[in-house]
Amino acid sequence: MKKKKIETLVEDIYKVIGSLAEDKPIKISEAEYEEFGKAMSDALRHWATPSSGARDNIRMSNVGRPLRRLWYELKSPDLNNEKMSSPLFIKFLYGHLLEVLVLFFTKLAGHEVTDEQKEIKVLGVKGHMDCKIDGQVIDVKSASGYSFKKFKEGTLGENDSFGYLSQLAGYEYAEKTSKGGFLVMNKETGELTTFIPDDLDKPNITTKIKKVKKAIASDTPPELCYEPIPEGSYGNMKLPRDCTYCPFKFECHKDANDGQGLRVFAYAKGNTYFTKVEREPNVEEIKIL
Repeated sequence: MKKKKIETLVEDIYKVIGSLAEDKPIKISEAEYEEFGKAMSDALRHWATPSSGARDNIRMSNVGRPLRRLWYELKSPDLNNEKMSSPLFIKFLYGHLLEVLVLFFTKLAGHEVTDEQKEIKVLGVKGHMDCKIDGQVIDVKSASGYSFKKFKEGTLGENDSFGYLSQLAGYEYAEKTSKGGFLVMNKETGELTTFIPDDLDKPNITTKIKKVKKAIASDTPPELCYEPIPEGSYGNMKLPRDCTYCPFKFECHKDANDGQGLRVFAYAKGNTYFTKVEREPNVEEIKIL
């Protein structure tokens, strides 16, 4: 059988699943059923068991994050008072389960999956890659429609706030490959896409790691990850989208509003965090204790 290539992966998966639309069964062996069940069980067990490993060091999964946020995570974790909610943990679980499902589809479509959860190390920074598909490093993800669009349209490099490209670059450097990328499912629609970034989209990972280590060694945080943006036309300024999800935003912007810190207003679309208020918004202000 001719070896398949990553470029046809989504097409091949759709072809296998498409037989259901013609009232034809998908051929799945008992061994494949059992393998899938075990993979789901392992994902559930991993999710249900909090890691006791250290979270105070640089890892391949965080090396690409905005430097200031990473500095706070590693140097001042006690400032993170935002506990993750139960719905967020549920979201993580079905993300893990969907990724198991995507890899199962990949195998059904006849593509080779190897090196699942293989540990790698680059300049002392460890990581565990999802797998290789057809010999190339592939990071498997489930994404919202908003995030999925960045992979489908190839615009991830324009706003890679989670550091996915750095993570991929690290795995590829360790494995001495260069044509890998991402296999992504839109968890809202079931749509699949692959994104194979150009070499210019990926950072030089050894240079990146050295820069991160130098920044983390400093006693003072790096410059702001993102600058505040205008809200309306009256001179008000607010945090951009990526900052609103950061658990260190109040510490990071404690000097905002002439030393008052961030001011939070409850808009219908969600809380908005102001760094400068020239004109009071006509909505309720939330007092942060």
